[in-house]
Order: sequence, then structure tokens, then C-alpha cells
Amino acid sequence: MLEVLFEDNHIIIVNKKSGEITQGDKTGDTPLSEKVKEYIKHKYNKPGNVFIGTVHRLDRPVTGVIVFAKTSKALTRLNKMFQDKKMQKTYWALCSQAPKVKHQKLSHYLVKDTQKNKTKAHLREIPNGKKSELIYTHLKNNKLKNLIEVKPLTGRPHQIRVQLSSMGCSILGDLKYGANKPNPDKSICLHARNIEFIHPVSKEVINVTAPLPNHNWK
Repeated sequence: MLEVLFEDNHIIIVNKKSGEITQGDKTGDTPLSEKVKEYIKHKYNKPGNVFIGTVHRLDRPVTGVIVFAKTSKALTRLNKMFQDKKMQKTYWALCSQAPKVKHQKLSHYLVKDTQKNKTKAHLREIPNGKKSELIYTHLKNNKLKNLIEVKPLTGRPHQIRVQLSSMGCSILGDLKYGANKPNPDKSICLHARNIEFIHPVSKEVINVTAPLPNHNWK
């Protein structure tokens, strides 16, 4: 079942499950974008093709809020908003260790190995390295002891996963970036918790929070 968090004539925001892919890939698995198309087609009894534009992506094992455009106008404007960093995203990560510093900005230069589908973080500028920044806060007042809130300032592949791992805070279940064991369902404890932006057409403030998955977060 598709969990829709917000929908109007121009955009639809859903809560992605772990294991779902945002767009089609070589696995041949049905992507979330196609599931959204089917939902709209069924809900509104639409004949023919349904337009859905992919605005951004989440890694396959990651859960949480993801935005799709229902019109080409919305897609063009949302893409521009992402490029201009006008979409505020907040992630929650459940990590193996607590960070030594409660709140700070992390800056790295990331290089992705496309063959291994793995990213490496460097503290100093290197050839082909893309500057990547995020701000994190350790939420000590939460019942989940090592819950870290992350606000990415850039959008690089695997950015949050590798940057947290580089300071000794591997995300639970994330074997690729230092976790010592997998989660039973192959997910990782990284959740796109919230997104806030100005609606591309109505200009209203859109603020959507995705509920946490029940598993692994108790």
C-alpha cells in the first residue's frame, strides 16, 4: 500500500519504504514512481498514461518522505528549487555510536566509485572530489540514545551515510559504511523525516513529516 502524506493537483508526497527504488534500474524491480502512477490512475480512474516526474531520490535501503511532480510545470519548478537549495530536508539516523560533539557542521570532499557503488570522504580537497556539507545534532533528549538529526546542505550520493561513518557514527544496518551487522529486513536506519518548501504553484508553505518505520526504531 502506498502511504500518501500530501497530494494536490501538482505534487504528491509519499513515505518510501525500505527496499523500494525511486526510479527503474537494472534490477527490473517496479520503481516507486510507477507505483505512484498506478495509484493516481486507479484513484482518479484516468485512462492512458499518467505523468509523474521524479524530483529527487532516496537510496534503496532508506525510508521516508519523497516528492513527485504530477505536472510538467511543477516538475520544472521543483527541479529549480532543488538546484537553488530551496528545499529544506531533515533526516534522522540511528547510529552505532554517539558523536563526540553534539552539534556541528561537517565538510568533506566526496568521491564515488561507480563500479563499487560506494563513496569515500576526504577532509581535504582532492581531484574529482565534490564538496559536501551537512549540519547534524545529537538528539540526546530522545528515547533513542544515538539518534542524530541531519540537515544536508548539499545532495551527494550516499552523503549522509559516508559523512556520519567518517566520524565513527555508522548508521545501524549500513554494512557498506561500517555497520557491524545488517538489519533483519536489509534496511538501514536512515529516514527522510521532514521536508519543507514553498509550493511551486500555490506558493503556500508545504511542511510534511514522515512517520518512522515501526521496525528497527523501537
